[in-house]
Amino acid sequence: MSDPKAVVELAAADLVGPGTTHCPNPHMTLWNQHPRVFIDVTGHDGGRCPYCGTVYRLKAGEKLGSGH
Repeated sequence: MSDPKAVVELAAADLVGPGTTHCPNPHMTLWNQHPRVFIDVTGHDGGRCPYCGTVYRLKAGEKLGSGH
């Protein structure tokens, strides 16, 4: 796997669903956006956007809520 374009570390409260986030994220520039995709961040290395290569993962020590 190649090096990611960017790495975004998320708090559990930042997730938009059970273990998921979306890309592009609100901090990306409007001119450089792609279609919205939902990314599972629960894996060991987080998840990677198939469009731009940004990696999303939970911050160290973050835990998902009960039931996830």
